[in-house]
Amino acid sequence: MMRSKEFRSFLVNPRFTSDERAKVIKSLSEKLKLSENSVKLILYLSEIGVIIALPDIIRIATNLYLEKKKKAKALVMTPIEISEKYGNTLKSSLKRLTERDVDIEYVMDPSLLGGILIKIGSTMYDTSIRGQLRLLKDELIKG
Repeated sequence: MMRSKEFRSFLVNPRFTSDERAKVIKSLSEKLKLSENSVKLILYLSEIGVIIALPDIIRIATNLYLEKKKKAKALVMTPIEISEKYGNTLKSSLKRLTERDVDIEYVMDPSLLGGILIKIGSTMYDTSIRGQLRLLKDELIKG
């Protein structure tokens, strides 16, 4: 939905009937192997005209689930692949920091010159060289 402007337009365009939307959603759900409850939710959101809010609903539901399970999700961006030993150390450090079990998603970003960038919820930890240089620049400007 977020990747295809045409599909997003199809979902919100009033020229298409709810039956036409339902057929397309059911067809896609079979290919994507979505659960019956997920399909029902998507169809309901489409019927009442708020399907465009689906990404936000998924994000909020995921956050509520993680909160209830005392878990956190971290996005870790690195310029190189992280070894298993360092990954375990990072996971235990983040667990101590957040006081929650942490699921880590690693993303390799060659544009980072060094260091790592960690995002947990709305909190960002930037130990990259670019981030450190930005902090140094800000300090120099402040005087």
